[in-house]
Amino acid sequence: MSLCHRPVVPADHLWLRVCRPDWDDPFDPGFAALRGGRWTPPGSWPTLYLSRDLATARLQVARLLEGTMVTPDDLTDDAFELVAARLPRGQEAADVVTAEGIAAAGLPPGYPVDDRGERVARAACQTVAAEAHDAGLDGVECRSAASTAGTGRELAWWPRGRRPRTRAGRVPYGSWRADTVASPRELFPV
Repeated sequence: MSLCHRPVVPADHLWLRVCRPDWDDPFDPGFAALRGGRWTPPGSWPTLYLSRDLATARLQVARLLEGTMVTPDDLTDDAFELVAARLPRGQEAADVVTAEGIAAAGLPPGYPVDDRGERVARAACQTVAAEAHDAGLDGVECRSAASTAGTGRELAWWPRGRRPRTRAGRVPYGSWRADTVASPRELFPV
């Protein structure tokens, strides 16, 4: 496998992270290192999972509720929070967004779903992530598995001892749940 990679950090982009109100540090990448995630094998390296935009953050909330009787509309306004940060410049990530990048990663063309319409298994993604991590890349930019249509965009970022430049404040779910809020800048003014 020969991964495609590209720079993923525009100079002023605000990356978003959905968190629970009781998290002391929403930018602590240790949980994924311990438990694993789609792009993090269990017991491996610290990872922050970040949404590129508000639409993807909303998809993440719906994904967190899968398998429960609860829908996003059932949630109270303070059920989740959103935090924002800028990453250091010059970050490069494996491309699992474009058709070329998905093919180079050896994943099905319809990623995040396979030919049967099922989500691609985490193990397949973790194999791609291990190669990218070993190659010195800073993460994986991908179509979000929170949407089987692949409409969202997210980044599994490997801090490697660095911290993102966080924006002050946490924004409760009630302030960004509606599609009428279109830009993170509305929630996190400069």
